[in-house]
Parts: sequence; structure tokens; C-alpha cells
Amino acid sequence: MSWVVSVFRSAIVKKAVMAVTGVALFGFVLGHMLGNLKIYLGSEDFNHYAEWLREMGSPALPHGSALWIARAGLLAAVLLHMLSAWQVTRLSHASRPLHYRKLGTQAATYASRTMRWGGVIIALFVVYHLAHLTFGWSWAHPNFVAGDPYQNLVAGFSVWWVAALYMVAQLALGLHLYHGVWSLFQSLGWNHPRFNEWRKGLARVFAIIVTVGNLSFPLAVLSGVVR
Repeated sequence: MSWVVSVFRSAIVKKAVMAVTGVALFGFVLGHMLGNLKIYLGSEDFNHYAEWLREMGSPALPHGSALWIARAGLLAAVLLHMLSAWQVTRLSHASRPLHYRKLGTQAATYASRTMRWGGVIIALFVVYHLAHLTFGWSWAHPNFVAGDPYQNLVAGFSVWWVAALYMVAQLALGLHLYHGVWSLFQSLGWNHPRFNEWRKGLARVFAIIVTVGNLSFPLAVLSGVVR
């Protein structure tokens, strides 16, 4: 059994866990952004979409159960992703025979160099986002109205510093997505000079689509396009 333990302690397995959980989180981020685009169709369509999320699995499952199951799965994916990232970082540091005074960053992108802090910013933002627009806790959203997600979003983003906070978080998310998608294939062993430019292009397009889509929501409210 010792070989089983050693396998699961290896950097390869940890990187594979990061990749698999990353795919799940990439899918959620894209789907979340696409669903929120319904805000441009008006309050009725957006609120109907929000109610549909709670009705998923009905009547086989009680009201809202499927949504909570999905949230639990996403939480597990986030925790595994963060744990694996931390362990891979520790293994990487431990493999260095010496602590260099100066590490070269010529081959690293800005996104990769800020990956760790970007992850921390995103994690803190998710906590605030849930308190602000999902649970409607009074300290985060004093004007929260249960059952009206459209109005809650508009009222929330009408506060300029809240909108600014969201936009900063989305820029951090965009950098994280770019490096995450680019390194995903390398973690799975799909690394070849012939495909590297394709990998980079896919990562760039995915990050831009998600970032621009998410940035559009607070900007649309601040500009009066959505009200």
C-alpha cells in the first residue's frame, strides 16, 4: 500500500487534481456569466432564470435541493483546487537545493506570477459575493429584497465602490483564468511546441469572454443601461 500513498503524494497526481477541479470551475464560471446575461432581457426573464435554478431536479428533489448539491460540489472542487495548489507549491520549493536570492521571471507571465494572490483575492470576493447577492446579509447588502434578484443586483451595483470592487475581482479572475487554462494542458501532459500557440490563444479568448461579460454587469448598471 505504500506505493499507493506515494502516488497520491506525487506532484503529478496533485497537478491532475488541480486540472480536473479547474475544468469544473471553468465550466461553472462560464455558465454563471452566460446565465447572468439574462439581466439584459429585463427583470422578468432574469428572475425567472433565478427561480429555474432553484427548481432544478423538481419534482424528484425538493425545492432548491439540486442547487445546494451543486454548491456543495463546487465548494469541494474549490477546496481541492486550493489544497492541491498549496501542496504543489510546497513540493516545488522543497525540490530546490538552494534558496536563490533572485529568481528569474523572464519566462513567467504576469498572470502566473500573480496566481497565488489572485486566488486569495478571488476567494475573498466569492465570500463577499455570496453575502451580497445570494444570502443578502444586511452588512453586505442593506437593501436586499428576498425573491427579487434583478432588483438586488441593480441596487447593489448602483453603489460605486461595490461596482468597483466587483470589477477589480473580475480582472483578477481574468488573469487567473488565463494562466489556469494555459497550464491545464501542461498539467495533463498535453504539452508540445506545435500546440502551445493554440493553448495560449484558447486561454486568452476564454479569459477575455468571461472577464468582459462579468465586467459588463456593473458597468451596465452604473451607466443606466440596466436599471
